[in-house]
Amino acid sequence: MIAFIDDHREAYGVEPICRVLPIAPSTYYEHVAKRANRERRSERARRDEALEADIRRVFAENFEVYGARKVWRQLRREGRVVARCTVERLMRIIGLQGVIRGQAGQEFRVWAAVEHQAARALTKRSPKMTAN
Repeated sequence: MIAFIDDHREAYGVEPICRVLPIAPSTYYEHVAKRANRERRSERARRDEALEADIRRVFAENFEVYGARKVWRQLRREGRVVARCTVERLMRIIGLQGVIRGQAGQEFRVWAAVEHQAARALTKRSPKMTAN
């Protein structure tokens, strides 16, 4: 809703839009103030922002294969005390996911089956060729 108000506030104004939408003008203005001044954000939001950078760094340094548990363990080794569920939540929000064991071979099996079928089709002799 905040983005919608931002897009249409020049044409209609904030208060008339807020009368139609289920949002108070003070809520909109509070979001705008928090966007302009990062210090007005909650402590959790500020902590999450700093932690997000560390999570991205650890994930990238480890070839983007670490899941939440290993990222959490690496952060603890570096002296960063944080709950595992917080790392899981932030990784979900960021869109990071570790590699899942056992999934890499599935596409290999599919391609191997396709290649096997193609090879059988090519080596199979047609009835016309065997008449010689």
